[in-house]
Amino acid sequence: MKHFFYSLPFLTVIALCPACSSVNQASAYITPYRIDVRQGNWVTQEMMSQLKPGQTREQVRFILGSPLVSDMFHADRWDYVYRLQPGRGEAEQRRIAVFFQDNKLVRVGGDVIADDGKQAAPKAANQVIEVVTPTDENQKKSKKE
Repeated sequence: MKHFFYSLPFLTVIALCPACSSVNQASAYITPYRIDVRQGNWVTQEMMSQLKPGQTREQVRFILGSPLVSDMFHADRWDYVYRLQPGRGEAEQRRIAVFFQDNKLVRVGGDVIADDGKQAAPKAANQVIEVVTPTDENQKKSKKE
């Protein structure tokens, strides 16, 4: 009987060893929570549609927020970069470049473009949009038509 009590812990360990092999199967179903990581400036279509040629830097900053990249070597260019790394899945990245000339908005380029309300075919991911400043010639042409 003494030998049975001394061997009882050993027998218990041997009996429970097969249960340890199922721990790996259970851990395949249980995964840790992964947080979504958002970095940069979130720029929407509505924000882009508010941009007009000739706006000052302050007006653009009010609409889009402070630029993520303001390079001293390219003082007339502001870059807005946004990156979303979801906990599971592919990362999403957007880039917007705003160009100025004489502290006035000239053009906008990047992934998000202004929506003019017309249904158009999808365009390339990166594109440059030329924002034309109204001139006297353009106004005269529109009055003649």
